[in-house]
Amino acid sequence: MNKKIAITTDSSSGILPNECTGKNVFLLPLPFLINGECYFENVNLTQDVFYEKLAAGADVSTSQPSLGELTEFWTDVLKSYDEIVHIPLSSGLSQSCASATALAKDFNGKVHVVNNRRVSVTLKQSVFDAEKLANQGKSALEIKEYLEETADDSSIYIAVDTMKYLKKGGRVTPAAAMIGTILKIKPVLQIHGDKLDKYALARGNAKAKDAMKAAMKKDVETKFAKLVEKGELALYIAHSANESEAVTFQAEIQALFPNIPVTMCEPLSPVISCHIGPGSLAVAASRFVK
Repeated sequence: MNKKIAITTDSSSGILPNECTGKNVFLLPLPFLINGECYFENVNLTQDVFYEKLAAGADVSTSQPSLGELTEFWTDVLKSYDEIVHIPLSSGLSQSCASATALAKDFNGKVHVVNNRRVSVTLKQSVFDAEKLANQGKSALEIKEYLEETADDSSIYIAVDTMKYLKKGGRVTPAAAMIGTILKIKPVLQIHGDKLDKYALARGNAKAKDAMKAAMKKDVETKFAKLVEKGELALYIAHSANESEAVTFQAEIQALFPNIPVTMCEPLSPVISCHIGPGSLAVAASRFVK
């Protein structure tokens, strides 16, 4: 008899509570400190409130769920399920994965923590892939193993509109940020596996989009070529308070890759946006379960 498996994640996935309705997916809201006050994503912190606080110059920082909150969360889910597959934010971007892995030892093999180094839309895809695999009869351990074996089958490129928040986080110096602003330089960042790195510097939005298109074209034609042949690659667009530009970019990406589905065009989670600010634009790719 197959065990009843729940898939759990946190709000860094960008999944909204209503997207879990009718699915065996459960969402833990991430805490934020805003001017010293604690907020929880999708509870008392919406996208609109987040950007209002950011625009007002609030001191915004992210935090991982406490061990007590995570313990209570899993304990509650296990009242109705036999096992949990937990998929947190990439281990390279947060300590959440390490903390969850340590805590899972207290649950007598009922909680399987996945370290497949995903974030935002690619993490969201992993969560719904895991649910699909569970519905296909895969065990929790088989789901964990599949997601970790395919961890490298994703990439993300993000064009940042302003260096203000990168400067605040110490990723660029104040002098570089000032020069970049004067010259209208847009950093293009990349996430491959568990690292966030600089990919390119572009003069203006059009050049930044060109850089992301060229990067994704190279990935599609090289590291993802076999996945494209098998119809197991999807593309995604994400943004931070930049919806109209994202919709336009989605059409451009779909035209560039007519044989690959662009399945999402969504806001980045505030846990990402607080580090890069509003106005960003991203294109991502990852393997998906057919």
